[in-house]
Order: sequence, then C-alpha cells, then structure tokens
Amino acid sequence: MSTGLIIALIVIVAAVLVVAAVLARRARGPQRGRSLKRRFGPEYDRAVARHDGDPQAAERELAERVERHGSLRERSLEPAQREQYEARWTAAQERFVDSPREAVAEADRLLADLAGAKGFPDGGQYEEQLAALSVHHADHVHGYRRVHRAAHLRGDESQDGARSGTEELREAMVEARALFEDLVGEGRHRESSRTAERAERSERHEKSDGGNRPARTDGSGHLPWAFNRRHAKGS
Repeated sequence: MSTGLIIALIVIVAAVLVVAAVLARRARGPQRGRSLKRRFGPEYDRAVARHDGDPQAAERELAERVERHGSLRERSLEPAQREQYEARWTAAQERFVDSPREAVAEADRLLADLAGAKGFPDGGQYEEQLAALSVHHADHVHGYRRVHRAAHLRGDESQDGARSGTEELREAMVEARALFEDLVGEGRHRESSRTAERAERSERHEKSDGGNRPARTDGSGHLPWAFNRRHAKGS
C-alpha cells in the first residue's frame, strides 16, 4: 500500500470521527436540555430569562451547578433542631402581623441557617448556597430568592409602587415557607404546605363571593398563614 493511500485513509477516518463527534454533540444537546428542564422545572425558565432567552447559556449555567453541588448529601436534623427551627419560623410568621419587614429579614436569616445545618454552603455565601439549593430543591428555591431580595430592599425601593409593600412581603414569606418545609424534611410539613395552599385558594374564592363563607383552618385548628395578611400593618 502506497504512502499516499495510507495518508488518504487516515484523513478519511479522521473526517468520519469529527463528523460523528459533531453529530453526537448535537444529539446530546436536546437530551441534556430535556434532562435539565425535568430537574430544575421553573428554575430552568428563570435561568433562560436571566440569559435573555438563550437556552444554551442557561443550560451551561445549570449544568455547572449540578457539577458543583450534585453530589451534596443533605444532613438530617435532630428532633431538637427541627423543633427549634419550627419555633423560629412560627415566631417570624406571628411577628409579620406587626413588623412585616423584620419578619421577612428573620425568615431570610432562618433559611440561611437551616440550609447550613442541612449541609449546604454557609449562609455567608448566599449565591453559592442558593445555587446548591436550586440543584436539590429546585421547585421551591425561588422562595428563598424572593425573601432574601425583600429582606434587603430599602423601604423606598419600589417596583410599580408596590414591591416594598406589605403584600409583596407577605407573598415572599408564603413562597419561602415552602422551601422551609422542604428543608425541615418531614412528610407532615409537605402536607401542611399543600393544606395551606388549598386554604389560600379557598380564601381567594371567598373574596370573590363577598367574604360570606366561614374562615377555614389548616386542619390543626389554627388559621392558615395566608389569613394574617388581613391584619398585617403596612410596612
């Protein structure tokens, strides 16, 4: 076999390998995108929006999060720890009635402390802690983002005249509670969250009916958190 023929065969083989690699990469692209969408849910859409609608840039960011934090194993809470965090959250909710902004700030600190106790990066590294939480609690991590943003807004920083208002703070607390209950990690808390969400939907229906229906409880004899907004003082 001549030297020229050997070189030609090498070139052909190399070209075939390059084409195969390109096709394989293109095939993996949509597959990776679908996998990330399933894993991150609404957080995937938020990442795309942050990258001005560029899904490839968003997927690179999310894939990097998985690479950095995917192997993290959450620590279990001792019963006494769980009770302590539950008591702090209840106190923050009750404080909201008179001091919404202070209650939101406490919820922000509480989530940072709780995530650290569960084995996530320390709360002093907010962005890294948020990224790690998004990998393992993608459905609810936006609640932490909202309450952190609300906690660090000044009273005069408003969006459409409402962002710093009591309703915005209340909504941040409600959404953050879902992450809190996820981190606490008991099935009863997840059920409690679903019950409270149903109660909030019921309240909206009551408003549309003129408020004539009797107030419902969360199943334990207590009015659900959503009802506190009727009594909260303006921030």
